[in-house]
Amino acid sequence: MAMNQEKKRLLRIRKRISQKRPHFKRFESWRLVRIKDQWRQPRGIDNKMRFNLKGWPKSVNTGWGGPAAVRGLHPSGKEEVMVWNLKDLDKVDPETQVARIGGSVGGKKKETINEKAEELNIKILNPGYKEPEDDFEDLEDEEEEEPEEDDEE
Repeated sequence: MAMNQEKKRLLRIRKRISQKRPHFKRFESWRLVRIKDQWRQPRGIDNKMRFNLKGWPKSVNTGWGGPAAVRGLHPSGKEEVMVWNLKDLDKVDPETQVARIGGSVGGKKKETINEKAEELNIKILNPGYKEPEDDFEDLEDEEEEEPEEDDEE
């Protein structure tokens, strides 16, 4: 129980740190279109960002990191496990882990994975599209009930 309380406390700390952490920009990505916004360490000999000069964007360093005990965990406090097929789902522990279905998995297999996960009480983070129930009859009834407006001129 105490470990669970400690983990929750560290997750709250991580969330607070993440809110204050800046978005680390690549040097001059704001100026040049060809340079993407993804982080790269500045390496030039006269680079102002590398020197951490005032007025330039912050650089990545160890001070911005969150608590090591909860690093890489889902915000729920459970470990994320990638799942591509039904065999992978058997390896997931529902008490300490949650599953994320791989991006290359198709709709049919996603459906079977979701069904088996429901049986095993495993939480799926990205269950995919669920078809809405057929409420077309209700929609047709509503359209018929609407009164028609007559223009009196």
